[in-house]
Amino acid sequence: MKAAIVYYSQHHGNTKKLLDAIKELYDAELINVVECKKKDLSDYDVIGFASGIYFAKFSKQVVEFAKNNLPGNKQVFLINTYGVKGNYTKEIEQVIREKSCRLIGIYGCRGFDTFGPFKLIGGIAKGHPNERDVKGAIEFFRRIVEK
Repeated sequence: MKAAIVYYSQHHGNTKKLLDAIKELYDAELINVVECKKKDLSDYDVIGFASGIYFAKFSKQVVEFAKNNLPGNKQVFLINTYGVKGNYTKEIEQVIREKSCRLIGIYGCRGFDTFGPFKLIGGIAKGHPNERDVKGAIEFFRRIVEK
C-alpha cells in the first residue's frame, strides 16, 4: 500500500516524532507543508494529514494543502498532537468530505505545549509524546496499512 503523510510540526517537533517512528517501520512518504506547497497525491492508496494543534485547529498550512492537493475519493487518516485533549479535526474533516474522501481513522495524543498562556507556566504535557504515545501512533498506522 502506497502511503503519504502531509504534516506540519514546528514548535517542539511533537508530531514529527510520531511520524519519524512510523517512517522507521513503514514505507510512507512524509511531506512537510513548510517545504512543499503542491504535490500530486493521486498515486497514493492512503493519505494522512498530521499536525500539532494551533488555536484549537489543525495548522492552516495543512488544511490549505488538503484543499489544494487532496484528490477525490481517497482514503484519508489524521494524526494530531495537542496540549489539552479536545476535538480539533472539524475543519480538516470538512475538507475531506468536500473532496468525497473517506476518513478511515484519527490518532491523537498529548504533546509538549508552550503555546500562548502555557508558556507562562513552563508548558504542559511535558515528556509527551512519550514511548506509549509513539507506540500508539505506530499501531494506528499499522492498522491503516494492513486493512
